[in-house]
Amino acid sequence: MRSRWRPLIGGYALFGYAFLYMPIVILVVYSFNESRLVTVWGGFSTKWYGELLGNERILQAAWLSVRIAAVSATGAVLLGTAAAIVLVRFGRFRGRGVFNGLLLAPLVMPDVIIGLSLLLLFVWLQSQIGWPAGRSGLTVGIAHITVGVAYTTVMIRARLSQLGRDLDDAAADLGAPPWRGFVEVTLPLLAPALAAGWLLSFTLSLDDLVVASFVSGPGSSTLPIVVFSSVRLGVSPQINALATVMVVVVALIVLLVGLSMRQSSRRPPEGAD
Repeated sequence: MRSRWRPLIGGYALFGYAFLYMPIVILVVYSFNESRLVTVWGGFSTKWYGELLGNERILQAAWLSVRIAAVSATGAVLLGTAAAIVLVRFGRFRGRGVFNGLLLAPLVMPDVIIGLSLLLLFVWLQSQIGWPAGRSGLTVGIAHITVGVAYTTVMIRARLSQLGRDLDDAAADLGAPPWRGFVEVTLPLLAPALAAGWLLSFTLSLDDLVVASFVSGPGSSTLPIVVFSSVRLGVSPQINALATVMVVVVALIVLLVGLSMRQSSRRPPEGAD
């Protein structure tokens, strides 16, 4: 019975993977197209990569997106760690349900609602206290931190709930103050969740279009906004080249992470003969 269904299941799986990844393969192939028309093959050429390197608008938007993503991911991890500690270690307190609901709201709230509400908040703050002065990379970073905190809190909270308090109590029994027990015992055990939360927040920030379009202003357009505005006028071969560069970078990162995890799993534990 299993042998009868195995070819059918394999065929469906192959079709699914082809449906997902063939567009990426076609995009990479046409990034080396000589023709300016992205649907007409005019011969092999790498000139669009050269023009991409000379496109100041795309390069500035990419650098701005990377900076905002790094800062927002770091801020989201710091706030998410503090929120996870409050929810796991502080027990029940007044307003816990409201606090937890506010933290998790960005997970289920549409991006349009988040972007519009943050825009209204920034406009109100500017009219009341004069800050922030217009829409800029600062407002985009604050918006991305607001979204990223929800994801980092969930990940770090799940990891912290598994640890328990036995190690903290043992460190306290050995004379370590609470801050030292957290830094030297709890924090290293939270490192995988912190790294995963940072990478997830970085990716969400780098990929965001909807929220950033509400809270960004002149001179603070991120890479997704620039790409979207370019695609609306027709797909340029430079966009294919940019997407190919991003695919290669992501593939290299995934490969390095996979090799690192394989080497760490093969490494014998400390103290083993």
